[in-house]
Amino acid sequence: MTKPKKATSTFDREMKNTKFKKAFDKSYKEFLLSELLIAMMEEDEISVRALAKEVGLSPTIIQKIRSGKQEDLKISNFVSIAHACGYKLILEKNDDRFEIGEKKGRKGHHLNFVHN
Repeated sequence: MTKPKKATSTFDREMKNTKFKKAFDKSYKEFLLSELLIAMMEEDEISVRALAKEVGLSPTIIQKIRSGKQEDLKISNFVSIAHACGYKLILEKNDDRFEIGEKKGRKGHHLNFVHN
């Protein structure tokens, strides 16, 4: 006997469409970033206005990120937001770790190489 063919979900069929997949991937990334910001702000119990003031952005920009409506986000702004909420950003590959930190005494960011 042959096994019955497994039905493909609507989502799986749509994901085969390149245009749909590209739009979905973009929207999903924006959604994740917005959820991450909401979680960081809730954990730190910081308001939109307080966070905006601390990182030097307008409350409108913070709110756009929270709602997923901010199309582009500079990595420096994301690093500043993360640091303001008490988080570090770390890039890892195998045993190598790179911490993205803020330069002391001036604006900007730098990488610290940490080898475990």
